[in-house]
Amino acid sequence: MTNIRIKVVSDTVCPWCYVGRRQLQQAERLWKQKNPADTFTVSYEPYQLRPDWPKGPSSSRDKQQMYLEKFGPQMVTQMRARLDAVGQSLGINFKHGGRTGNTFDSHRLAHISKKYGNEVHEKVIDGLFAAYFENEKDITDYAVLKDVATTAGIPGDEFDKAITNGTDGAAEVERAVIEAQMSGVNGVPDFTIQDRFKVNGAREPEAFFAVFERAKQLEG
Repeated sequence: MTNIRIKVVSDTVCPWCYVGRRQLQQAERLWKQKNPADTFTVSYEPYQLRPDWPKGPSSSRDKQQMYLEKFGPQMVTQMRARLDAVGQSLGINFKHGGRTGNTFDSHRLAHISKKYGNEVHEKVIDGLFAAYFENEKDITDYAVLKDVATTAGIPGDEFDKAITNGTDGAAEVERAVIEAQMSGVNGVPDFTIQDRFKVNGAREPEAFFAVFERAKQLEG
């Protein structure tokens, strides 16, 4: 039996990180069909595409207005069409409305979720992506984050203590973002498998599967 450890550096408002998440999950399912005794431990680490934006609730802005200002209407139309097509193939129903903002608090939630076990951690990651990309939710809003947390299995009072009324995970997220940058991560998603094999960007499941094979061979 092999436990395949995967570290993913990701931002919660990065659409290709959601795509990469689904592609990785497909690869895991394919692998388990052939290697049913093997297990996966997946840990998500923070990256911030816009760390300069104000932190906290009520600091968000209209998502589409931001994209239009950054890329222009023609590029936004092309980006939407591409994401919609890729998302449909992976079971992601991308929606393009809602609000966006600094992802710091969502990363704090992802960090503290690890203490509840890998299953809860991954449910939080899936919940954050679905809330933002499929349900047009504002993930700077503590009420939205709390809903993601409790749905994943984190008690509401513990969320309030850690996130709403506390600063749990803040120092760790800041440190992890710096560490990712210092290690050479300059685009997300970024995957490290068994602490040695790198996969950068969203990739087809077969690409992950090939790396899993190499990792298992080295385990002997």
